[in-house]
Amino acid sequence: MRKIIRRMPAVAGILLGLSAQAQLSPAAPTVKKPNIIFILTDDLGFGDIGVFFQQQRQRQHDKSEPWQLSPHIDSMAAGGAILTQSYCNAPVCAPSRASLLSGVHQGHAQVRDNQFDKALEANYNIANVLQSTGYTTAVIGKWGLQGDGEGPDWPAHPLNRGFDYFYGYMRHADGHEHYPKEGKYRGAKQVWENRTEVAAGLDKCYTGDLWTAAAKNWIIRQQQQPAAKPFMLYLAYDLPHAVLELPAQAYPAGGGLTGGVQWEGKPGRMINTAGGTIDSWVHPDYATATWDHDKNPATPEVPWPDTYKRYATINRRLDDAVGDLLQLLKDLHIGDNTLVVFTSDNGPSIESYLPAGYAPNSPEFFKSFGPFDGIKRDCWEGGVRMPVVVSWPGHIAVGKTISTPNNFSDWLPTFLAAAGTPPPVRTDGVSLLPALTGHGTQQASNIYVEYAFEGRSPGFSSLEPARRNRVRNQMQLLRIGDHVGVRYDIKTAADDFEIYDIVKDPKETTNLAANGGMAALQAQLKAKVLQGRMPDSTAPRPYDTAGVPAVAVSHPVKGVRWKTYAGQYPWIPATGALTPALTGHASRMAKEQLHAKQTLCYEGYLHIPADGRYTFYVQAAAGAFLRIHDAAVIDADYGYTPGTVKQGAMHLKKGLHPFRLYYKQTTARKPVSSLQWSGPGIPRQDIPATVFYQEP
Repeated sequence: MRKIIRRMPAVAGILLGLSAQAQLSPAAPTVKKPNIIFILTDDLGFGDIGVFFQQQRQRQHDKSEPWQLSPHIDSMAAGGAILTQSYCNAPVCAPSRASLLSGVHQGHAQVRDNQFDKALEANYNIANVLQSTGYTTAVIGKWGLQGDGEGPDWPAHPLNRGFDYFYGYMRHADGHEHYPKEGKYRGAKQVWENRTEVAAGLDKCYTGDLWTAAAKNWIIRQQQQPAAKPFMLYLAYDLPHAVLELPAQAYPAGGGLTGGVQWEGKPGRMINTAGGTIDSWVHPDYATATWDHDKNPATPEVPWPDTYKRYATINRRLDDAVGDLLQLLKDLHIGDNTLVVFTSDNGPSIESYLPAGYAPNSPEFFKSFGPFDGIKRDCWEGGVRMPVVVSWPGHIAVGKTISTPNNFSDWLPTFLAAAGTPPPVRTDGVSLLPALTGHGTQQASNIYVEYAFEGRSPGFSSLEPARRNRVRNQMQLLRIGDHVGVRYDIKTAADDFEIYDIVKDPKETTNLAANGGMAALQAQLKAKVLQGRMPDSTAPRPYDTAGVPAVAVSHPVKGVRWKTYAGQYPWIPATGALTPALTGHASRMAKEQLHAKQTLCYEGYLHIPADGRYTFYVQAAAGAFLRIHDAAVIDADYGYTPGTVKQGAMHLKKGLHPFRLYYKQTTARKPVSSLQWSGPGIPRQDIPATVFYQEP
């Protein structure tokens, strides 16, 4: 697109000539939107997958360190890509899944800490953004983000959040049982198809098989439509989490259309594995497995404890399911146009809920946390580093390893980029398509985790001594380049981070911040965690009221910079990957005439005159969004009522603070575009032009 740069004393001429500009722009290329399948497991560790860690144990053939197998996932990796430095947004399922779906990190998410069953907020998410771009959407498996109340009228029912179809467990606790009708260990559970409870017909249905069969059935039905639209399936397993129940029989041979698990749809025989004895079948690779329990080759090996035969069998069941689904895509001739992601929601767990007589579950047996320290509910790498495998034949090079740091918030913009649409401005993520496909420049991900849990890290002997039985409480993780900053049991914003070179030292053995080292990075970490989040009263933090540090700017000049972006989107678009139609400078943000179908972004610095709490107020004709630093201060986009006032507050220190204010326009009329503030000694008023600055 031809770029016009003009300098203007105000914004009156921003949109002059845009119509002619649009006529000169080449037509956007036609994008063939891929089908998308996101497979999410529950409490599967980085080290549980062969290609990430278990193959290494197998090659060493040390019988004191048992291994498990994942041949189908390893094959998927060989034909696609593995992401070796991928993070979940929280080390426990509900906030992790909420951040995945909403595309925002835990400093902006509505579901934080251990807020199980809390409503996924009414805002943009993976389902409704793809739905609005022409996708048919479904979630099958575990939800747990429905909000208060009883079914079927939960406020955040998947059908209320952009999904066209739902089949699975609605409530979080239901995911702790893998036979919903029989409920052998945790009692009978509810399974919902859309708004109808259907568990009564699910005799002997193992959820690992049930969700797979339902997913296959749904995909087949989509392809049978006369004019099949692209689809997005969020397949959220409850395995291997919690109860460690076994299947009732072997996984059926083959896969795809004619093999593997199949949907039969008959009450009492809903799927073809609904037979045999529940909680009984152990995979033959593990049924008679032995190990060197005392690390003494001279003594006889002993059988694996039953707990770990169960754990390995469950994970192998997930592996069979992946192979089954990938075969279905081939059988339907849609494999080359389907982007498939496989991963887990957080690190491995010590939970099992098995009765007396079973060994307690321990990730140490298979070293499920891989080469790291930490498990579920830890902000060490083992709690938040995820095994991610991506397949998209013809688009991702075979056998690719991607070491670019990334996190779950990146998948929403990635999927929208694959569909040819920019993401909503509220997302904290970036598209991973450049790293996946090798085309374009990969932007850096914003990797940030916050979490609170009143407990301690486990006392595993394989953990670093200083980490065993470590008090958790308030925790944070932030990654900048190759370095990770971690804080545990946070008391104040001044608490130091432990700093590790996570590439050279993945087990986090050497704290580079000890003895005052890495002073500049320490200061950067302390500032960045305040500059990139907003407090939530339901998840209070000890740094919620700390003043956000200002930034240093060399020779700033008065005024703001503006950019306009042509195109009509259902939301205010993130503009990082867009080319502006016009750019310029202004002395202030004026209320000027805007043309239809465009986005206007002001950016610059606000000079804050004194330390304190400042409240900002925005009014817009169609929508607006305000970021100060990287914090989402005002979201007047999704569901915004034109002309109403939205506000947000931050504790800011004296000095310059970068901001970006976005407006969207849908009709060619005079917009309401006011920006006001109040603060220490400042009554509510328009922000004066004298406090706006820009870089020279």
